[in-house]
Amino acid sequence: QVQLVESGGGLVQAGDSLRLSCAASGGMFSSYGMGWFRQAPGKEREFVAAISWSGGSTYYRDSVKGRFTISRDNAKNTVALQMKSLKPEDTAVYYCAASYSTVSKERYEYNYWGQGTQVTVSS
Repeated sequence: QVQLVESGGGLVQAGDSLRLSCAASGGMFSSYGMGWFRQAPGKEREFVAAISWSGGSTYYRDSVKGRFTISRDNAKNTVALQMKSLKPEDTAVYYCAASYSTVSKERYEYNYWGQGTQVTVSS
């Protein structure tokens, strides 16, 4: 059983930076594609970023390109999301997810999910 635990969320002001981390246990982390999703109250969970097993390929939704960076450290079984120039519309619960078959922008492709960490950006 794979377990994912997010950390690093908090309350920041617009323009600030925040780094989220996700620690994985119970599986072959280095073989998983990893992704970050977010969900604001009353809205659908949406794709944020993804990274391949080797870290060689990354993907981002258009609204975060140039501001967010996804990375992974397979030796430590962690994936991170560095967020810069945060905007109020980035406010959401952020979830990390793991896929044993692919790296994807689609929720259904992911097999394991963390509990989420809250990010709140004030104006």
